[in-house]
Amino acid sequence: MKVTKAQVQANRARVVETASALFRERGYDGVGVADLMAAAGLTHGGFYKHFRSKADLMAEAAACGIAQTAALSAGADRPTFVRYYLSRAHRDARATGCTMAALGGDAARQPEAVRATFAAGIESLLAALGAGGPTRADTLDMLAHVVGALVMSRACPDDSPLADEILAVCRDRILAAPRLAARAPGTVNG
Repeated sequence: MKVTKAQVQANRARVVETASALFRERGYDGVGVADLMAAAGLTHGGFYKHFRSKADLMAEAAACGIAQTAALSAGADRPTFVRYYLSRAHRDARATGCTMAALGGDAARQPEAVRATFAAGIESLLAALGAGGPTRADTLDMLAHVVGALVMSRACPDDSPLADEILAVCRDRILAAPRLAARAPGTVNG
């Protein structure tokens, strides 16, 4: 039975979305092609019909995850964004949480295409978070602060009081900063 172009596109999208979640949850080295394709409900042999390499999929999956975060962030006021981003719910949602926090360290050791995807993603997040608000430098500072805080919190055991303390202290300090007074309309859903 011949697969239609529409089905091929749907299969590829399913692989990218599945990879995006699995990579965020387990890291790039924690996901093999066979496991990934099985999780997407496809055969291992079909992988190379869609992608030249795992690195190509890593870049596309990172773009998918970053786009999800940017979409949630677009037009959100900064206090709402910070409260959500530095929440225990977001911390614990590795597979659906921010790609920057989940894979930023891994991305630094990946091929140029993956790093370029992260650089483009940082730019898209800066644009989403900076609309109508403070300076680019203030937005970059806030983004680096929340991502770093989430990474540090996730590095602690799940039931660690330190994990919660990192989130609370950083959230409170960021929210107390005068640069957050400039707001963009909207809210973060999630």
